[in-house]
Amino acid sequence: MSVLSRFGGAGCVAGVLCSASLLSVSTAHANMGNIASTYGVLPQDLASAQALSLFNPQVSATYYNPAYLARDPRGELTVGLFHAEHELRLESLGGPDPVIREGGDVLEDAPSQHLLIGMKTNLTSLTQYNRPIYLGFMAGVEKYGREMLAFESTTSSEGQFFNYGRQPLFLNLGGAMNLWRGIDVGLTARVTLHADATLRTWTDLDGETSHESLAVEAKPVLRPIAGVNVRWGDTVCAQTDCWLDNLETAVAYRGYSNTRTKVDAFATIPGMVGSIGLPLSIQTLDSFQPEIVAVGAMYQWGRARLGVTGEWQRWSRLEKELEGDTIKEQANLRFRDIVIPRVGAEVRLNDLLTVTGGLAWEKSPLESDRSLDVNYLDNDRLIVGLGLSAEFREPPVLAFPLRVDIGYQYHHLRDREFDLTSSRQDDPDVPYERVRSDGDVHAIAGSITLKF
Repeated sequence: MSVLSRFGGAGCVAGVLCSASLLSVSTAHANMGNIASTYGVLPQDLASAQALSLFNPQVSATYYNPAYLARDPRGELTVGLFHAEHELRLESLGGPDPVIREGGDVLEDAPSQHLLIGMKTNLTSLTQYNRPIYLGFMAGVEKYGREMLAFESTTSSEGQFFNYGRQPLFLNLGGAMNLWRGIDVGLTARVTLHADATLRTWTDLDGETSHESLAVEAKPVLRPIAGVNVRWGDTVCAQTDCWLDNLETAVAYRGYSNTRTKVDAFATIPGMVGSIGLPLSIQTLDSFQPEIVAVGAMYQWGRARLGVTGEWQRWSRLEKELEGDTIKEQANLRFRDIVIPRVGAEVRLNDLLTVTGGLAWEKSPLESDRSLDVNYLDNDRLIVGLGLSAEFREPPVLAFPLRVDIGYQYHHLRDREFDLTSSRQDDPDVPYERVRSDGDVHAIAGSITLKF
């Protein structure tokens, strides 16, 4: 046992070093989500609580509804910043062996910070056809552009929040075209990264290594996003005026995706473990996005428009995905599919300023109130958004219109109780502590868009 114990320590050190090289981050937190599904991509998406995102003609449409890229014929170049502050709290309700937490009631407060860049252009001139074709690109990189793959997958005796933390690379490339009068269609490829590493080394019982060999590979994985948008006035009564002129509907499908890391280590101890080496394998996933079907309608009255969106998210698939996760497979986590209602409104105050607001209610997909060793925490949340946009049609110096957006979003996490359990206890089925989780999240984003 002492040999295996010492070797286990050396192997764990090697595994940590390998993981560090893959993640390029010293501090990250568990997170099952992405910037677009948890908050919103651009300020307008935050401001409407994603209720009007299906009808946002900006380049974030590549994620929400690629068909809407065809709604505005102008090209655009967008640069923005996103910042989210979390105060996720945990209150101990007692138990036979409660944990002493260094941070007190605040379990997690690390921010998420994204640099955003997007571009849309008309590719019609590259084809032999007169039908316009639009191409859009949207990217977000954590830590203001310095982290492309940032997450931590771990067990936790303190408890860990399921849905907040650092965000990995956000990358979409999509296109759209008008199919028939008033009907636009679009398709996007969403890119996530799967990283694989193989480590081979010779070691002694003190952890001194030699003859090391490390191979790391990160490959892109593509997932589909598709959307259809209908302007009913153009479709049904194109020749006459009718009440349908101001009604639009949209349907979008987003395929499931995740960020995955796999580490295979083989350690040889001369005289004890042969040249093949003792195999250690870790496979884990993070930033899972379920299949999402979003259906929305938007109606416009003069300078105002009102939108409602319903999202169905298939989180039950995550149960199967976690079967291959060597860190979380023992947790017996259970998830439920959820429906998220969203409502948002936008009012154009004058030729310069537009105000946007939104509201959403998101039920937690985590059905389990205990998860062995992993100890995930998640809450139902109320989401409120508010934003302001200014469009300068003739800005100084520039030859094209300029748009400036700022959006704010607040998440209120409702109280929920969990049991914390550990396989190291004499009876893993008996919780060592009962806790109550809640929290507040503040997110703000700003962007500058050049229309051309």
